[in-house]
Amino acid sequence: MNYKPTASELEILAILWNEEKASVREIHEKLSENKETGYTTTLKTLQNMFSKGLVKRNEDKRSHVYYPAVSQQDTQKSLVKNFMSTAFGGSAKKLVMQALGQSKPSKDEISEIRKFLDQLENKP
Repeated sequence: MNYKPTASELEILAILWNEEKASVREIHEKLSENKETGYTTTLKTLQNMFSKGLVKRNEDKRSHVYYPAVSQQDTQKSLVKNFMSTAFGGSAKKLVMQALGQSKPSKDEISEIRKFLDQLENKP
């Protein structure tokens, strides 16, 4: 499946992946910590996400409780694949070089990256 959440939907998914489930009010409060947004905007975005199959909701209570219908790993994989294809012509090397050039990975992160590359090289 190909997941293409918008930036706003991705922000909400990040909250739900972290919290596992949350009401519209709880999601709105978390979003409001970092940006100005209206409650009805949050509600409408969640309703759209529900229609797209990005979230599910428990309708047992008066206020709906939402939870992710897509995994963080699958969503990240889909987004990176699409991004790598469109922005880097499908080149993993260009993507990785750009990402590492933009950040300052710690020694631990570099060690983990080396370990991952070693595993890739040793795959049958």
